Amino acid sequence: MKDATEVFDHWASIGKDEGMEKGHAAAVAEMLEFIGDKRVEPFSAIDIGCGNGWVVRKLSDFAKCTHAIGIDGAETMIAKAKTIDAKGDYHLVVLPDYQPDTKVDVIHSMEFIYYLHEPAQMLNNIHNHWLNSGGLAIFGIDFYAEHKESHDWPGLLDVHMTLLSEEEWLTLWADAGFVDIISWRANSSADFPGTLVIAGRKI
Repeated sequence: MKDATEVFDHWASIGKDEGMEKGHAAAVAEMLEFIGDKRVEPFSAIDIGCGNGWVVRKLSDFAKCTHAIGIDGAETMIAKAKTIDAKGDYHLVVLPDYQPDTKVDVIHSMEFIYYLHEPAQMLNNIHNHWLNSGGLAIFGIDFYAEHKESHDWPGLLDVHMTLLSEEEWLTLWADAGFVDIISWRANSSADFPGTLVIAGRKI
């Protein structure tokens, strides 16, 4: 099977990253609103799987955001992010091995975690090594058991994806040590069960 970063490198080269931005905009808007409601003090942030950096730029627009970093494993995506936003802070990294030099207050990610073979390990790393005490992590997931139309994506893309139910994802978050865990379906409609959003806080 292909590495997911290979797929996203190709997508960036053909401009499909713009379609991803448009397709995920409504769900991410709900996630960013949640961050704005929860973070009453100045905060730093990392967007995992930042693509062309569009969420990093939105986070940077928050008056309370002191610094936003974008990380991605696809070289073409990072190159595009730096072209669009030359002053932004974007890094090509290998996940799940990467750890930030400095812990942050908010971790945001849209459509990343299920590409890993061991998402539980990543959640543990984020909780223990990425987040400051009191920090918030919020992830958007479109590939999950209750979204049956997504189940053929691994075959269509020829990449590994870890398929879990909402309950199984919530268990992983709790096992990683997160508290005040909440989930909801963002941007749901008659034709789409919605993006599964999960958020949790580090004590």
